[in-house]
Amino acid sequence: MKQPIGSYPHVLVRDDGRAVVSQAGSDLLVETVRKTGLDQAISAALAPWRKPRAVHDPGKTLVDLAS
Repeated sequence: MKQPIGSYPHVLVRDDGRAVVSQAGSDLLVETVRKTGLDQAISAALAPWRKPRAVHDPGKTLVDLAS
């Protein structure tokens, strides 16, 4: 793995009615994947198919598509 995944926003919950995010479920999914280490495992599993000059991490791309 060339670069770790770490560019996801952290979950922030407010009860004041401001900054309501309609994608809260997908943010929670991404945060759960990150906290459990599943993103690193996906990246490691997909590493054999990654091109040498690839810019995007395949694990992060897959998680982004799923959310």
